[in-house]
Amino acid sequence: MGTRSVRAASPSATPPAATSTPDGPDPLPRRHVVFAVVAIALFMASVDQTIVATALGAIQTDLGAELTWSGWTITVYSLGQIIAMPMAGTLGDQFGRKRVFLVGICLFTAASLACGFATNIYVLVALRAVQAIGGGAFIPSATGIVAEHFGRDRDRAVGMFTSIFPIGGIVGPIIGGILVGYFGWRTIFLVNVPIGVVLFVLSRKLIAESSRKPAGRVDFGGLALLATLMLATMYGLTNLDRGATSPWFLVPELLAVVAAGLFVRHTVRHRAPFIPPRLLAGKGFGTMNVLNLLFGGAAIGFAALVPLYAEERFDLDPLAAGTLLTARGVGMICVAALAVLALRRLGHRIPMVVGFVTLAGGLVLMALPPPGISGYLWLSITAAVTGIGMGMAVPAANNAGLQLAPDRIASIAGLRGMFRQSGSIIAVSITTAVLANSAHPAAAQAHALVVLAVLLVAVVPLIFTIPEHRGSW
Repeated sequence: MGTRSVRAASPSATPPAATSTPDGPDPLPRRHVVFAVVAIALFMASVDQTIVATALGAIQTDLGAELTWSGWTITVYSLGQIIAMPMAGTLGDQFGRKRVFLVGICLFTAASLACGFATNIYVLVALRAVQAIGGGAFIPSATGIVAEHFGRDRDRAVGMFTSIFPIGGIVGPIIGGILVGYFGWRTIFLVNVPIGVVLFVLSRKLIAESSRKPAGRVDFGGLALLATLMLATMYGLTNLDRGATSPWFLVPELLAVVAAGLFVRHTVRHRAPFIPPRLLAGKGFGTMNVLNLLFGGAAIGFAALVPLYAEERFDLDPLAAGTLLTARGVGMICVAALAVLALRRLGHRIPMVVGFVTLAGGLVLMALPPPGISGYLWLSITAAVTGIGMGMAVPAANNAGLQLAPDRIASIAGLRGMFRQSGSIIAVSITTAVLANSAHPAAAQAHALVVLAVLLVAVVPLIFTIPEHRGSW
């Protein structure tokens, strides 16, 4: 009781070790309030990934920018998050997740304020990169905070918490459309400022300090090589539509190959590398990284592809095409809560297998002609099927990776986000490059959906190589 009262009275101080039972450590006081606070931060970062899509035309007109540069306000946010996630995860495990979380809020809020007053497109793109670094810090640090506050119930809490991110991406365009339509494009950034200030105050007061690893020098060399590798790879892929022989694609990819070789060499030789090799290719981790990469392409990349597919094949207007993602979100929300409750009984493998196969089935059905119903209704049904698959797979997949090394929760969550976002960019870049050179874009995109489905089913056997776990961890 003494330990718990100290924590409740002084959450900003480093707490003593949690009281434990055979089932795991006791949950901390005010955990549900902490869950709500970090969930709002995660939701805000997720919304900002897609909210700008509805403002591209207004930004282009107001700032006198080319469409390609306006589009980079979206692309640079994804690239920044890919770099920030593993960085924030590792730093959170080493220096404390609360500290990294607070720094992330400050960066995100300050960058949002500056974005709202940007006077040219180049400054806006640069500020969006800073905003992405702050937003990317939320996911791994917040996952660790939730896990630590919920103790032996962390498997269920993490399962529900990490289902929030895709939902934010779905509602982003809707929120953006309302703000841009009534108040102007700058409000999509300025609205983050008061929310960020409140989150900072609440987080500083409510979140308990996490345990830290022995202090040591940060491996800035490994960090720089990893950032170069990811940035060059993704930048090259975003220019794949210019052709596989274009220097805009070849030069960045050549740089990525060199950076990859140097990163591997550095990681193997360094005494304390930025990302330990076992988290990249150790038992269970290598498989989870592959699964997360493909899942990101099929699930997150899918979100960017479906509205275009609906417009090209079924002549739906942009608003109707955008609402299709709402059907996926509803399907995911309905199933995720049930999947979390069944996680301890079923383990990780069964929900992942069922989720992957269901998601693949929804993608295949989406590629088929509607069976005597309207295109909008057919796409809504199939999008909901993919949402059900995601709701089944996401909680189990998230916990399957975290339980492999509970002492590196933030690092693992950061790598998971990096691989999923990378898969999304790869899927979208390759698909858009194919569409740009196709005489029948709608048919080509239908084939792309089938290819994603086949890849998902093909990796299902890998799920059975992941160490199974039932109960809390």
